[in-house]
Amino acid sequence: MKYRIESDFLGEMKIPSEAYYGIHTKRALDNFPIAEVAISVYPNIVIAYAMVKLACARANNQLGLLEDDIYHPIVSACERIINGEFHDQFVVEIIQGGAGTSTNMNANEVIANVALEIIGKEKGDYDTISALDHVNMSQSTNDTYPTALLVGFLKEYDPLLEAIKSLSDAFYAKGREFVDVIKMGRTQLQDAVPMTLGQEFSAFGDTLLLDIDRLNEMSELFLEINLGATAIGTGVNSHPDYPKLAVEALAELSGLPLVVDPHTIEATSDTSAFVSFSSVLKRLAIKLSKISNDLRLLSSGPIAGFNEINLPAVQAGSSMMPGKVNPVIPEAVNQTAFQVIGNDLVISLAAEGGQLQLNAFEPVLAVNILRSLRYMTNAIIMLRTKCVVGITANVEVCAHYVETSPGIATFFTPHLGYKESARIAKRALKEGITVREIIIQEGLMSEDQVNAVLHVDNLTKPNIR
Repeated sequence: MKYRIESDFLGEMKIPSEAYYGIHTKRALDNFPIAEVAISVYPNIVIAYAMVKLACARANNQLGLLEDDIYHPIVSACERIINGEFHDQFVVEIIQGGAGTSTNMNANEVIANVALEIIGKEKGDYDTISALDHVNMSQSTNDTYPTALLVGFLKEYDPLLEAIKSLSDAFYAKGREFVDVIKMGRTQLQDAVPMTLGQEFSAFGDTLLLDIDRLNEMSELFLEINLGATAIGTGVNSHPDYPKLAVEALAELSGLPLVVDPHTIEATSDTSAFVSFSSVLKRLAIKLSKISNDLRLLSSGPIAGFNEINLPAVQAGSSMMPGKVNPVIPEAVNQTAFQVIGNDLVISLAAEGGQLQLNAFEPVLAVNILRSLRYMTNAIIMLRTKCVVGITANVEVCAHYVETSPGIATFFTPHLGYKESARIAKRALKEGITVREIIIQEGLMSEDQVNAVLHVDNLTKPNIR
């Protein structure tokens, strides 16, 4: 392998000749062998970083600080990265010390070396185009890194919204399909009062749709960025007009309504936006896990369980028991939810661990936000396509549970009183006969009156006139 020699204030290192990254990136590769996952696994973060660097270069050029012969190659390099090139050169670990400095330097070096190649210079010729003096002009990791993360989160977040909406629509479709399927509702795993299977599935759609609004509210926190704050929020080593120009350029490039955070010192040290957004992801995960629990219960059996619905069979369930099929898709969603809940704890601890003018733990904050976004998106798509759209109802089983449940004695309390209805329910449970049979047998109401009380509309809607 051929090498070039690069140096920093710590000394010299060999860098592979074909590499677009440089010595700062190589040191990070050697220092942080933790997750064995490069930042390029999240292309939206790479693209966002290139957008940030392009926006900064544009602002510096407009202010007369970055000459055209350096500015234009940097722009071309950033545009190529935005269009998907050179992502394999973003090699530093997603978890790293230094509050993201290694990621920032990885971006600086790749952009500088691509720009050098564009003008016919050798990689590493930083006297011509410098990763630090030119690509990183008027910048610090402490403003570019969080800005790139927030832009990347917003790009990564759109597929999640689409997935939630599609899953909600799938539940609504099942709600319409099961609109006339009467079944027992349950509280504390005991018979309660009847409802329709359509009402149950529509409620799943409702609860998910509500979280789109909550996610949108929290994502607005990402639109205020500290670009131009430089090291600690004071804007040192930058032009007074630079933040406004840089943020306007980034807003145009990203298509996002970004604005300069008016409290740059606070914004540089505070990571509460990560916490707030993650809390809604956790809320969504908890809802999805609860829905998955319900689907597993409703489909349990098929003989010794609820057996009210059938989940699609996607794989054999046992290496020992022939014909067994397990609810593996909801189970996978449960496990995804557990991971997202755990991610939220890591985010909370990392946010709390910040000190003074900077939170050094932004890399692990970022990793866990990104993982939660991707895991949730993939799990929701899986649940919709591999499970929900193929669910069928066991209509006769549902109706049988309603007819034989002592819980329907509840509907006779307006007519017979609570005490008498409780006696009937107790007898039905003890003797294994239905509430209907007891009331008719004891002459408490006529068969027509009982049928009227137990009409589906009375069982599933407000019924006091």
